[in-house]
Amino acid sequence: MDEIFFPAEWHPQSAVQLTWLHEATDWAPTMDEALPCFVNIARAVMRHEKALIVCADEQTVRAQLGTIDESRVIFREIRSNDTWARDHGGITVFCNGKPVVYDFVFNGWGMKFPACHDNLITRQLFDSHTFASDVERCDLTPFVLEGGSIETDGCGTLMTTERCIFAPNRNSHLDEVLMNNALMCFFGTKRIIWLENGCLEGDDTDGHVDMLARFCDERTIAYVSCDDTDDTHFHSLQALENELKSLKTFDRKPYRLVPLPMADAIIENCERLPASYANFLIINGAVLVPTYGSSKDATAQKTLAEVFPDREIIGIDCRALIRQHGSLHCLTMQYPEGIIT
Repeated sequence: MDEIFFPAEWHPQSAVQLTWLHEATDWAPTMDEALPCFVNIARAVMRHEKALIVCADEQTVRAQLGTIDESRVIFREIRSNDTWARDHGGITVFCNGKPVVYDFVFNGWGMKFPACHDNLITRQLFDSHTFASDVERCDLTPFVLEGGSIETDGCGTLMTTERCIFAPNRNSHLDEVLMNNALMCFFGTKRIIWLENGCLEGDDTDGHVDMLARFCDERTIAYVSCDDTDDTHFHSLQALENELKSLKTFDRKPYRLVPLPMADAIIENCERLPASYANFLIINGAVLVPTYGSSKDATAQKTLAEVFPDREIIGIDCRALIRQHGSLHCLTMQYPEGIIT
């Protein structure tokens, strides 16, 4: 029987993928506002590890980035529909010690948006020899899975949300038992935490867990907390908090729970956008934290600094990102050490 290891995000990394915005994406009307966010994320990543930039035109992106350390960047010219690498990027496991990048189907969050090019990006990264020679690609067609829908503690626990995994147009041919077995088989998990509560207005993903609750180590979960009874999220997030309080680690101890503030409401076209401080990215030696131009930004960063005392905390203004209903973690996909050379 194969032994599968699914590394946590804090596992040493070789690179972080960004799929760059361009004029043929939904970013076209707000390119000038969104571009600095992409640049800031890329440059922050390159201070600590390599950035793998999937783009329409390398020279254009080079000009946008300015002076860079060539040893810390890889460009690949590949067509894309959009930019959410967390959901169309490859997901890495180690099978009997050998690195494998899973290539799940990405269908635009249940066929809400076009994804014909995004769904081919991981295959084309392999074709362009982006990954190390001993890394295998595992084509998991027709199984639909987005990276933002799952969290791991790196010790055999997978955390996800029922609302997303069983949403329409993903894997309707699988019932709960088959889905549970499939995830445990793919990721070698000993157990799955199925969160029943929590959702953010404006979230097109049907409730990705990386907007709500995140493993920070095998005993710590940071989550979005709401204490404003007038906020429309109050009851849902209170239920999520109570659900998390009922969880136990493998050795039957309560998790260390770290509440992150509910971001101040940001409204556009009469719609609330899904701003979340839980959408942070852990990289080598640092944590990139989304900010939203609020006094709560400092609270979120201070909280995460206490959780990650040995990592630099870097705030990135993500107000332009959430106009497209995602944030910092959604925009990125990390690859463990040894995957990209």
